[in-house]
This record gives sequence, structure tokens and C-alpha cells, in this order.
Amino acid sequence: MTRTQVWVSRGYCVYAALAVLVVINFAISDDFLSLATLYTQVVAVAPVVIAALGVALVIGTGGIDLSIGAVMAISAALFPVSPMLALLAGVLAGTLSGSLVAVFGVQPIVATLAILVGGRGLASVLADGQKPGSIPYPVLIAAILVVLVGFLVQRTTYGRQLVAIGGNRKAAGYSGLPVTRVLITTYVLCGLFAALAGTLPAPQHVYPITTGLASISAVIVSGTPLSGGQVRVSGTVAGAFVMQLLTTALLTLKTPTSVILMVHAVIIIVAVLRGTR
Repeated sequence: MTRTQVWVSRGYCVYAALAVLVVINFAISDDFLSLATLYTQVVAVAPVVIAALGVALVIGTGGIDLSIGAVMAISAALFPVSPMLALLAGVLAGTLSGSLVAVFGVQPIVATLAILVGGRGLASVLADGQKPGSIPYPVLIAAILVVLVGFLVQRTTYGRQLVAIGGNRKAAGYSGLPVTRVLITTYVLCGLFAALAGTLPAPQHVYPITTGLASISAVIVSGTPLSGGQVRVSGTVAGAFVMQLLTTALLTLKTPTSVILMVHAVIIIVAVLRGTR
């Protein structure tokens, strides 16, 4: 079996997991298939989908962005002041991350971890006494971005360059591709998507940092290789629903939040181990 065939087979695992979780939720919840419950699930997963799309683009370049949870928290705190300022915060965070990675050669995990730590502190200061704002029609926004990102990856020069850089950054540079510009643009998009996701309404049990972790998990379980060179848009959406339905099932079973986070961690580890085989 070739490497491509291996990734294709792994990519289908996320859809199988999604089907299993639908069955499990149906079995443990009497009203899971009601229109009200389904609508709640779709609304709840919209911020995860939006943030995960940005993460998928970054991982496609062979990088990672750990700061999205902090960016979401900052944007949620700034939204009541100014929606444009909330989105600008995401753009600035993405520009900083992309510049550290592309211009200064800092490892993506180090650069975005630093922004995560600093961003969480800033978010705490900004959110003091404020309530997060909201943007109507989160599902519509998420659906539009799924289509746009799919088009961006499959049909544009930027998408082809992103995949090429993720496959082999040095070779892409030798070939004359604008590596620095593409990397910075990708991190800016990730920051912008995270900022947008941070301003969307979400159930009370969902917090920005948790949603950020779920977004990263969604991309990882989608079968997207962490080595880069591939962006799975539909798989990322399916991965977001997997994480949402898993959380829903655990909450239905009255599982503590701390245990839910540990389950998420185990899923990430298993997905990463599968990807290294």
C-alpha cells in the first residue's frame, strides 16, 4: 500500500467514527434526533469548524497553531467594544505567528505557544467584567467558509503553493515559490478564523480555550498528516462533528469536564500515533 493509499484509508476513519458517535448518542439520548437537539449540535459545532479550517491550512504547511484558543478569548472580549477590533486582533495574532515562523525561523509550536500564554493573560484582562458578544447565523458563516476554504485549497495558486510548501519547504523555496508570503498569509487566515469563531455564540459549557483544543483535535482526527502537504476540508468538518458528538455523549453521561478534556487528549495521542505508522 502506497503512502497516499494509507492516508486515504485513514481519512475515511473519521467518517466511520462520526457514524458510530451518531449511533451512540441516539442510544443514550431519547431526543437526540429531534430538530431542536440537532439544531443545537450544529450551532455548537460552528465555531469549532471555523477555527479548525484555519488550523487545517496551517497544518497543511507543516506547521501548527496552538494560540487559537487565546485568540478566540481575546476576540470574544473585544467584540462588545468593536466587531472590527475583535477580528483585527486575530489578524494581528496571525501576522505575529506567521512572521516568527517565516521570517525569524522560530518553530511553529514555540511561536504559537508563546502567543497562547501571552494571549490568555491579555484575554483575562480584556474580559474582566465583560460578556462575550455574538454574531447571528453561525451555521451559515461556517458553511460559507467551508466552501471558500475548499475553493481556496483546490482551485487557487495560493492553495497549490501551500500544499507544495507543506510537502517540502526547502524545495518550494528553491523552486521560487513565495514561501514567506504564503506562510504569513496562512497564519493570518488562521488567526482571523479563530477571532471570528471566538465571537460566535456557543453553549454555556463551551469555553474559548476548550473550543480551540477541539478545533486542533478535529484536524488531527480528520486524517490530515501533521507533516504537511495536505488539507482535508471535508475531513476537518467531519472531525469537528466527531469532537462535538463525543463531548455531547460524555455530557449526557454526566462526565466531568476534566475527564472530557483527558478523553480529548487521548484521542489526539491515538490519532498522532496512527499518523506516524
